Amino acid sequence: MAATAQPSNARTRTTRAVGAPHRALRLLAGAALAAVLANCATVQTTGSAGPVAAPSEAPAAPGRWTFDDTRPAAERDGYRPPRKLAVLLPMSGALATAAAPVRDGLLAGYYGERRERPELAFYDTAGTAAGTANAYSRAIAEGADQVVGPLGREEVDALFHSPAQVPVIALNRGSVQAPGNAAAFSLAPEDEGDAAAQYLLKRNARNVLVLSNGEDAARRSVDALTARLAQNGGSVVATLAIIGDTPVDQTPALQNALAGGAGVDAVYLAIRGNQARVLAPQLSVAGLATRPRVGSSLLAQGTGKAEEDQILDGIVFPTESWSTGASARSLPPLTEVSRDLPTARGGAARLFAFGFDAWLLSGYLEHLARTPDSAIGGATGMLRIAGDGNVMRQPAWATWRNGYVVPQADAGG
Repeated sequence: MAATAQPSNARTRTTRAVGAPHRALRLLAGAALAAVLANCATVQTTGSAGPVAAPSEAPAAPGRWTFDDTRPAAERDGYRPPRKLAVLLPMSGALATAAAPVRDGLLAGYYGERRERPELAFYDTAGTAAGTANAYSRAIAEGADQVVGPLGREEVDALFHSPAQVPVIALNRGSVQAPGNAAAFSLAPEDEGDAAAQYLLKRNARNVLVLSNGEDAARRSVDALTARLAQNGGSVVATLAIIGDTPVDQTPALQNALAGGAGVDAVYLAIRGNQARVLAPQLSVAGLATRPRVGSSLLAQGTGKAEEDQILDGIVFPTESWSTGASARSLPPLTEVSRDLPTARGGAARLFAFGFDAWLLSGYLEHLARTPDSAIGGATGMLRIAGDGNVMRQPAWATWRNGYVVPQADAGG
């Protein structure tokens, strides 16, 4: 079943959504969100109409991409949306809870855009490879000229085993590389580890001590950190395993690492915030409190009480630009959106920002693909598309001050 809004209504909703006050983009233009929630098969929304311009005169896209050049010409900033955007999400099944904030973030971007918007259709993948294949086939048959999704890794693998018929922005990285005409966008731990290494290298910190709790996200971020350091003459001097919510005293091991031949220029914490609260005093006793202390986004877990988190003051970690208070184009502030929408609260806010950036990528995909050195500032950070089709994210950085999370002033994102 499909629920379709007429072009004039869509335009009216958009105008009201971007006006003050935002009221969380009028609860994502109310009726459209209700339709998405009510119809798990396909929900369509017709975007605002606009004059058809001449085909783009830009040079041909690199060989891995094929775009529809009969669309209206790109705006001066590179915005050139598709005519019909299909969004493949698991709106039922085990991944439905994670899909909800992604869906709402994408709708926030859609209704916040005042320029021409595509027809928008949602397809339920049910979180399975078979469901993804069916949803994709139906989207193509119904005229989609660009696809966003799917979300699950198994779903992405199902889509990445053959070239994409239309440009695709998958919302995860599969076990295989993105094929031609496809990009993979995710909040990958590898991006965080790579960004942390670059953050430290810019500060001449090349010999890094790692504290890791061994979780999958921690291991992946540490591997990326190690690789980037090695490329630039640095190294991980030691890795300490941190186990449990109240890890054993690591002071002797920390002191031994500091006394080692290479010394320690910085500490990387691939651990959760509650674990870091136990270890922060030990870092101080060992003489490492004055070294740069940078962590993965895991640090944000198990925190939120200022009186307990003061011990974390000065530790830097990657986060989403939106959560630090930075503006994200047409997206209202996090405090306002989270007040109105449950899917933008707590840990879901990260996925909401991710969904918003999925919308941004859909509108700027051709621009980013044609000009590989270009980037756009989204809610999760600065985004660009690498030659292998992966969307690379430069996160924003935050730290604690008096127990409260604040932007890190000397780091971009």
